[in-house]
Amino acid sequence: MKVHGYVYEAKIQMARLADVLNKKDLAERLRAEAADLRERFHRYFWLPELTTYALALDGDKQPCRVRASNAGQCLFTGIVPKEHADSIIGLLTDPIFFSGWGIRTIAEGEVRYNPMSYHNGCIWPHDNALIAAGMSKYGRKDAAMQVLTGLFDASLFVDFRLPELFCGFSRRKGEGPTLYPVACIPQA
Repeated sequence: MKVHGYVYEAKIQMARLADVLNKKDLAERLRAEAADLRERFHRYFWLPELTTYALALDGDKQPCRVRASNAGQCLFTGIVPKEHADSIIGLLTDPIFFSGWGIRTIAEGEVRYNPMSYHNGCIWPHDNALIAAGMSKYGRKDAAMQVLTGLFDASLFVDFRLPELFCGFSRRKGEGPTLYPVACIPQA
């Protein structure tokens, strides 16, 4: 699902470049393609009962009803309509996602959730940074600061060098985040 957001953002940015290069027809076509992609994305992926986007579509083009942090990256790309941004942000800052250190990749309570799983419950600092930037893009600096403060606090326990990921266990008073045993430190 987040790939759709990145394609959308690429088309928007390419249209801006086409404007600078005085290629107005190309710019208009790219903006129209981006608008069409945004509409189709929302139509096929939005799950009002979960107040977020489906993680993916299955082989039968049915939505996979999994609450995942990927919706936050969609905020970063701007593909999310304004009327749904607050519900996604509210979900991502709820304790089912936000551990106190950051946003888990999969919400607590999902069938595959495991706070020690590489993709199914851990916290990825780079994912969280993109999500915080997206929250800010929609005017939710309060939520962005919540996420960035959690990451900063985590960095105090790892000599300011955030690892690739850490476990998604909830924050406990007086303890640092649970480190993922084979995470790259730093990632890049």
